[in-house]
Amino acid sequence: VAEHLLHAAALDQVWFVVTPSNPFKQDRILGADQHRMAMVRLAVQHHDRLVASGFELDLPRPSYTVDSLRFMRQRWAGHDFQLIMGSDNLASFHLWKQPEEILEHHRILVYPRSGWDGHLSASLYNAHPQVGLFADAPMVEVSSTEVREAIRTWRPVDHLLDPAVLAYIRQHRLYEA
Repeated sequence: VAEHLLHAAALDQVWFVVTPSNPFKQDRILGADQHRMAMVRLAVQHHDRLVASGFELDLPRPSYTVDSLRFMRQRWAGHDFQLIMGSDNLASFHLWKQPEEILEHHRILVYPRSGWDGHLSASLYNAHPQVGLFADAPMVEVSSTEVREAIRTWRPVDHLLDPAVLAYIRQHRLYEA
């Protein structure tokens, strides 16, 4: 999806921001920050225009997108940041902290997820001028939960993960329990 949007949206870079936790998913236990950051670095290491960033790990928690984007505008004032999200997130965007501030300063690039027609028709923002829909983006039919479960049960995931990331996961025995 990132590679597709680099070209389709004429982006200079796509940043993968490792976040400490999603305020909507407070009940989930995440892997250690250093492991998640290391895996993102490995995943993008051979892609010049894909960037791993851990700045959000040092911001106050819980981590809200509006606060992170505000920080990014201040810290990297010369950059024009756009937010990439799946259509499932767009459907609940009105529940986010200060969604109008996000739209005031940033364009949102939306890629399809399973059932995306239903999600988009329910969204308050699907016709907003700051929201760009990329219906031709590749469909990602697997979730991170499914990948972790496959790793835990030793099912094949080679086609889903960069080999260096899978080696890191196996080396550090992540997601086995």
